[in-house]
Amino acid sequence: MFKPLLEGEKAPQFSLPDQDGELISLDEYKGQRVLVYFYPKAMTPGCTVQACNLRDNFDELKKYNVAIIGISTDNPDKLSRFMEKELLNFELLSDEQHIVAEQFGVWGQKEFMGKTYDGIHRVSFLIDSQGIIEKVFNDFKTSNHHEVVLNYLKACSAK
Repeated sequence: MFKPLLEGEKAPQFSLPDQDGELISLDEYKGQRVLVYFYPKAMTPGCTVQACNLRDNFDELKKYNVAIIGISTDNPDKLSRFMEKELLNFELLSDEQHIVAEQFGVWGQKEFMGKTYDGIHRVSFLIDSQGIIEKVFNDFKTSNHHEVVLNYLKACSAK
């Protein structure tokens, strides 16, 4: 069932293989904010737009001490091709068994062109330096995801 974790909850700890097959853990990002974004499938139009906009705004996000991790059920080989083709500058992790997607509550029933199936829902989590979910982003388009995140970060820093 699709029920994303909520703001204020502790982010599940995980280790997943990246685009090179190396295990990456959320623990490695302790002490900084991390935008963990779940996306359905590498090299599809919407996911490419979303990833490229994050790539193009990487330096802006870094100003707010935010690292980026993209997670999908694609295998590391496909992630590596996606990364090379789009010149992505952040980690892509492979959750082929959708275990981490389930822990974050983003795995569930979807509908596309009249067909119902289980898959990843497009949701992002901003995790603070202590491992707590600071903000859940689930109301955006692939084309403005980066703007929604940056607007939130700018509003926080203005306080």
